[in-house]
Amino acid sequence: FSLQGQVAVVTGGGQGIGEGIAMRLGQAGARVAILDMNRASAEEGAQRVKGIGLHCDVSSASSVHAAIDEVRRQLGPIQILVNNAGITGRTVPLWELNENDLDQVYAVNLKGVFLMCRAVISEMLAQGYGRILNIASIAGKEGNPTLIPYSCTKAAVIGLTKALAKEVAGKGNI
Repeated sequence: FSLQGQVAVVTGGGQGIGEGIAMRLGQAGARVAILDMNRASAEEGAQRVKGIGLHCDVSSASSVHAAIDEVRRQLGPIQILVNNAGITGRTVPLWELNENDLDQVYAVNLKGVFLMCRAVISEMLAQGYGRILNIASIAGKEGNPTLIPYSCTKAAVIGLTKALAKEVAGKGNI
């Protein structure tokens, strides 16, 4: 398949699954922007796909805004967003978790997906085209012991994805 001429953004693309996704998008011809908390990893991955690598904290609206503006400046309008950034958090039973444990995982895994989708959806609607891939987990459907914050946020990502899909249904090829 060809993604020639399309701009793809991959969060958490500096390593692991995100890096693999970025590589495959690049092989298909997309111009790829890798966003990651680790700027060096983002830049290294971007060199391999002949794209750009940028620092981005997906849990921060200002960081997301700055990164997306820079992607548009360097590569053009965005057609593809892959929300891959995510953290597991502490793996302990609920009674050993504190509020901050949940807040940290929520900020990256759910708020990050929300902020990134919000940053690109108007552009996709205006183009009448776009692809958003939100990476969840079977933990979001089944729940995993000692992974309550992770399981909860991945379940919420599934809900966000379904709700957004229904919001844009009939408003273009998104």
